[in-house]
Amino acid sequence: MSDFLLQRSALISQFEEHLATARYSSTATKRYLAVAGHFLKYLESGHVPIDAVQPSHVMKYLTRELRQFARRHGHAPVSVDHWRGSHTAGVHQFLQCIVGQWPPSATAGSPYEAYCQAICTEYAQWLRERRGLAAETISERAAEAGRFLSWYGERNVADTHSAVAIVDVDAYLQARAPSLRRVSRKGVAQRMRCFLRFVHATGRTERDFSLCVAAPTLYAFESIPSALSPDQTDAVLQASRNDRSPKGLRDHAILLLLATYGMRAGEITRLQLGDIDWRADSIFVRHTKTGSQSILPLMPAVGEALLAYLRQGRPKTNVREVFIRARAPYRGFKSGSSLYTPTRRRLEAAGVQPDGKRGPHTFRHARAVSLLREGISMKIIGDVLGHRSASSTSVYLKLASEDLRNVALEIPGLAKEVQS
Repeated sequence: MSDFLLQRSALISQFEEHLATARYSSTATKRYLAVAGHFLKYLESGHVPIDAVQPSHVMKYLTRELRQFARRHGHAPVSVDHWRGSHTAGVHQFLQCIVGQWPPSATAGSPYEAYCQAICTEYAQWLRERRGLAAETISERAAEAGRFLSWYGERNVADTHSAVAIVDVDAYLQARAPSLRRVSRKGVAQRMRCFLRFVHATGRTERDFSLCVAAPTLYAFESIPSALSPDQTDAVLQASRNDRSPKGLRDHAILLLLATYGMRAGEITRLQLGDIDWRADSIFVRHTKTGSQSILPLMPAVGEALLAYLRQGRPKTNVREVFIRARAPYRGFKSGSSLYTPTRRRLEAAGVQPDGKRGPHTFRHARAVSLLREGISMKIIGDVLGHRSASSTSVYLKLASEDLRNVALEIPGLAKEVQS
């Protein structure tokens, strides 16, 4: 047996073990193994080592396979997108298993791109070591810096940024503004201020342009967050309760956590099996936004929904997250935003159409309003929701409009005019 065949056999065996551990279905396993085998033969024909594979190799392989499919069957696949997606998924899963990281880190295509990557790397380190910011915040600010550097490089021939002027910054902000809401434009301006402060502190510009960046003014209580009414919340919970499928059990438990405690989506996706104390009837919550922690009582309905999901709906896996994907590979959700689609689908299934947004946060807002109407103090509501300051909780006062009408002062003479 040749070295190529030995290596191919070893890699396919490693991939097969990975798919079995991840509990892929037999159908998906068979399809992925076949795709991996064909891809390895393609690499062997071009003498490309597995650790040297680039996205261009995958694209050329798919193009060749699509051409061979048409030649073999006399026509293209019924759905080229479905065919390409199926083959791409198999190749990507194989490379992630064997290579470890896929797709690979982007390589600089020019000296300027390499220079920009170096700046962004140094900027991220500066944010981490000097500012002590969270990883998510660092990622957002480094991404904004990368966008600005790319935009600047397309319009200037200089390989450094010593010639950056405030007119460049203003032009960039104006280019970003049309597709953004006012609150998003303010965020862009704040991220640009931070980056300009960094380039000045590291000697790349003589002037600190961060002082010249103008941001739109946001007024307190200028926007009203979306919230479900009690009837809408009950309708969604009832509809999800009737779905006894594994995904239905999972979604119902998630919706109950949202509606009962007003938890953030990220707090739910990060919930670990060890965070539920069944003997003490409590849940340990890590508040992702503020970094604080809370211990909340495990309400009976929530406990029953969690038990039903853990016993009947949660696939067998070694991951510690409570809620995991319904399909292989069985792992936790990537982030809180992953709950948006399941939540929206449950709202649609229940026939609930909120006036505003339709994500997990609508349940959080609804819970805040219900606590306000029950006469709970703002301090306790803030503690339950994991707010760091009272100003974060006071925003929900805008949603209790019916209660505000009850305490509104009558305007003298207005009642008589209305009656007449």
